[in-house]
Amino acid sequence: MNVPNALTILRIFFVPLLVAALVQENGSVSIGSMQVSNEWLALGVFLIAAGTDLLDGYLARRWKQVTTIGTLLDPIADKLLISAALVSLVQVRVLPGWMAVLIIGREFAVSGLRQIAAAERYTIKASDLGKTKMFAQVVAISCMLLAVRHPALLMPGMVLMWIVIVFAIVSAVSYFRKFWRKVDARIKNRRRRELLIMERKRQRAAMRQRSRGSGGLEGTIWKPPEVN
Repeated sequence: MNVPNALTILRIFFVPLLVAALVQENGSVSIGSMQVSNEWLALGVFLIAAGTDLLDGYLARRWKQVTTIGTLLDPIADKLLISAALVSLVQVRVLPGWMAVLIIGREFAVSGLRQIAAAERYTIKASDLGKTKMFAQVVAISCMLLAVRHPALLMPGMVLMWIVIVFAIVSAVSYFRKFWRKVDARIKNRRRRELLIMERKRQRAAMRQRSRGSGGLEGTIWKPPEVN
């Protein structure tokens, strides 16, 4: 296992730690002589995990260690991290549930499109809007994590979450357009070819059946009935 893949797996293990730190009420951790409250601990875990997302991609490209398992695990780790943070914020009654459902639903919808496209040997690359959306998600979630104990940050956090939703919808539309332009048309053309091939096979089978039937009749010699 190389370093980028190890960072991706580490990001997955950060997810339960983030949830535990955030949903625990009145929790704090002692670091030397300092008491760190749970929202600051959750923010630290979240930012470290988000940092590994940038670091593993950079190292994989720089060291030319892009692997299949890394390509598969990286988006899964990202979605687990973002989904866990959003669900936890809903649990502590800081974020409206419909916002979390909309953002998480968008992530799974785009992932489904990419899987279908990959099965058709077409890669839907991440757009600039998608990358901007990820950065906006990290900033907005960080602000909402602090808003758990600091209500003054709730309004800026909600404004940032609305920006995230706008980016999520616009980037999802972009992915769907790429899908229908390339993959959907390709699937329809392939299905038409398959139907034509099936129809030709059916017609050939019917012609062979008719030729066998007519050949059997032509090869039969008619004899008159015998008279006793």
